[in-house]
Amino acid sequence: MKQPYVFITRRIPEDIITPLKAEGRVSMWEKEETPVPYERLEEEIKKADAVFCNVSDPIDAALLEKAERLKVIATMAVGYNNIDIQAAAERNIQVAHTPGVLTETTADLTFALLMAAARRIPEGIEVIKNNEWGAWAPFFLTGRDIHHARLGIIGMGRIGEAVAKRATGFDMDIVYHNRSRKPETEEAVGAVYVEMEELLETSDFVCVQTPYTKETHHLMNREAFQKMKSTAVFVNTSRGPIVDETALYEALKEGDIQAAGLDVFENEPVRSNHPLLTLPNVTALPHIGSASEDTRRKMAEMTVGHILQGLRGEDVAHKVEM
Repeated sequence: MKQPYVFITRRIPEDIITPLKAEGRVSMWEKEETPVPYERLEEEIKKADAVFCNVSDPIDAALLEKAERLKVIATMAVGYNNIDIQAAAERNIQVAHTPGVLTETTADLTFALLMAAARRIPEGIEVIKNNEWGAWAPFFLTGRDIHHARLGIIGMGRIGEAVAKRATGFDMDIVYHNRSRKPETEEAVGAVYVEMEELLETSDFVCVQTPYTKETHHLMNREAFQKMKSTAVFVNTSRGPIVDETALYEALKEGDIQAAGLDVFENEPVRSNHPLLTLPNVTALPHIGSASEDTRRKMAEMTVGHILQGLRGEDVAHKVEM
């Protein structure tokens, strides 16, 4: 019987993929600084029984048409909009993701971005690095208070709930908008459900934690930013395409909002000439929401587990359903 073949689109520590090697043949894209080319994906998917991928790998219908043996696609991420789920289902290919494991780590990063943007921490770092620290001045680098401010959370899923929990430590007034009410969350953290318009108009901080779908594409557009307070801070650690980046740039440039903290962008990776990166009131990170050592290892191990389940003909533990 022919051994199963697994293709991994990023370099993963050897000890994590050892169980896969015990099951069959494994090939791994070794160039960490560049994503695997689409042409290489086309070659690999023709012979692969399983693919270990991430959010930046486009597993589209055209690619899946070439799959002759593929049983499972396991992405090392919560989001899976890079994978054509319908095309996979039509070919009886299971798709798995990694929910839950990165919740607390991403919430930590979300709050770090909120605080950094509010208190202008990156600007302060640059002042020291550029030897621009002069005499004490009463309103030098003044930012926004976080304690007792209103936090508006768009999307009260696992990560949204974890962010709200952290906000209680700062005595924040928490409001949220979601497809459905979350009474248990409301009771646990004192959050109040409001309509989207009220959230935008009244919040001092607006955090996006909603999944990316056709309905949420450019949810945060010019109209949305114009409804926000001129002193508001916007934070996105969810998915880049939820935000119209041109609209965000204009809102920051024209003073419709005060600052933004971003861990995700519409087209990644971004370069230093990206318009948003030219603004001093933007705190930007390279999509590292789940990037703690422990969490990334757990995500990789979970992804390996999903592949083993799929290769053995079992239902994967965290299957993406249509």
